[in-house]
Parts: sequence; structure tokens; C-alpha cells
Amino acid sequence: MLQLHRYTLIASGLALLLCVGLYATLGIAKPFTVWKWTDIISEGGTAVMAGIWVLFTLSSRPGGLVTRLLAGGLAMIMIGSFADCLDEFFAISKTARWDHWLEALVPLGMLCVTCGMYYWRHEQFRLNEHLQKRERLFREHRAFDRITQLANADYLRRQIRHEQTHRPGQPCALVLLDIDGFHLINREFGQREGDRVLQAVGHMLLLNLRNDDLLCRYAGDRFALLMPDATAAQADALAWHLVAMVGQMRHHAKDGRVPISLRHACADASAPPDALLAHLSRELALQAQAKAAGTAAA
Repeated sequence: MLQLHRYTLIASGLALLLCVGLYATLGIAKPFTVWKWTDIISEGGTAVMAGIWVLFTLSSRPGGLVTRLLAGGLAMIMIGSFADCLDEFFAISKTARWDHWLEALVPLGMLCVTCGMYYWRHEQFRLNEHLQKRERLFREHRAFDRITQLANADYLRRQIRHEQTHRPGQPCALVLLDIDGFHLINREFGQREGDRVLQAVGHMLLLNLRNDDLLCRYAGDRFALLMPDATAAQADALAWHLVAMVGQMRHHAKDGRVPISLRHACADASAPPDALLAHLSRELALQAQAKAAGTAAA
């Protein structure tokens, strides 16, 4: 994970070296006898601990606003505390403003960390919603798909029948979502990266569903979404939103960015499950053929 944040780590290291250069060049070294070891240990220890927290944060989180605020704020605390510690080794002119600005990084860093924790709190709320959307599956103790940890096609069929039997006449829609050119992803980046793509797409879909919706891995690179109390038109609107959200993903493999896009088909979940799924699968196949024909013509 640290490899993803190498530029942040390099910038932090260069900032520490710049501090040492500034104090060594513009300051006057203090004799050993006047060093205040209590201040050195407290201020230097704060810098060291803040640096360790930066590493912990970057090694456990992907990129994003929360990570930038937390890591950036801790890095500022580290640099400001380090500059404060260097004051114990070098005498700086009282007229020098840059020394005060460096030390002012500590409260500024604390402000950034506070903002990061605020957004992190909202992120945790979203994750809790994410887990609630899986509750229906956990409660039934059904088999999980090994890769995505979503329910499989058999469980989906049972749930369609359940909706049709226990809630007759109530609106219910089914959406199939298919990853464009998934076989090309496997071919170019390898099957392991293909599995990571399936996991990432599954997480993104879950984060953007209603609490009562059921997401399953239907087959291969295809996901199925059962939406109680939704018409086909409402399901289509949500499906377009899901397609847009997945299209904005920035999924990176070792060899570069992996482009991901979806196509979808939806219908009222009133027909028998096998017939309904076969109908939507044909629609997706026709979309794929039309896209391939358009690409060939271009």
C-alpha cells in the first residue's frame, strides 16, 4: 500500500531534509552544554510519533480525501515538531519569520487531522450502510461467492420466487450488469487482477444501493440486482447511476490503470426467474454485439 503513496513519502522526507538545511545554514549551532534534553525528547518524540502515524495511515488506506487530510495533517505536525526540536540545536535570529512559520505547521496539521477525522466519520457511516446491505444475505446463512462474497445465482432465483410468492402485485425489478471487455482485462493484467476488479466493482455497487436491494454475482463478470418496491423505470435510473459511478473508478494494477465500464439491462421481476434472467442476458449480449459492430465500423 505504501507504494501507492511514494510521492507523499518522498515529499515528507525532502521537507525534513530542507528543515535541517535551513537551520544548519541560517542558524548558529548551540553548544552541547545548553541543550535542553527535556524539550529535545518531547518535541523530537512528537515528530517521531507523528511520522510513525503517517506510515500507519498510508500503509492501511487507499488514496482519497480522508487519507490526504489525515496523512497531510500528521506530516505537518511531524515537520513542525521537528523544526521546534531543531531550535534546541541551532540559535535562530529573532527577526527570522520562517522559523515561526515552520512551528505554526503543528496547529495547522491538527486542523487538517480534525477535518480528516470528520470525513472519516462519514466514511464509517457509509461502510455501516454497506454492511447493512449485506445483512439480508448474512441472515440467511447462504453460500457466498468465493471472490466477491456476494450471493450466487441460485440464491438470486430463490429470492425472485420469494418476492413473487409473498408480495404478489407489488413492484419489483431485476437488473443485470455486465463488465465490458472483462476477458481483455484477464488477458492483459492476469486472472488475479481480474478477481480484484470483480471485488472493486462489487464494493462500488453495494455502496450505491438502497438498503433493501439485493446484489448477487450472477455469473462470470455479471452482477444481478434485485430491487423490491421498484418499477423497471426506477431500476433503469438507478442502473445508469451505478454505471456512471463504476465508470469514475480509478482502479490501478501493477502495470497501469485498468479501465472499467458496465452495460446493463433491466425488467420487471414478474416472469419466472430462469426466463427473466435469460431475457436480460440476451439483451446484454445484443448490446455487446452492437458495441463490437460499432467499434469495427469506426
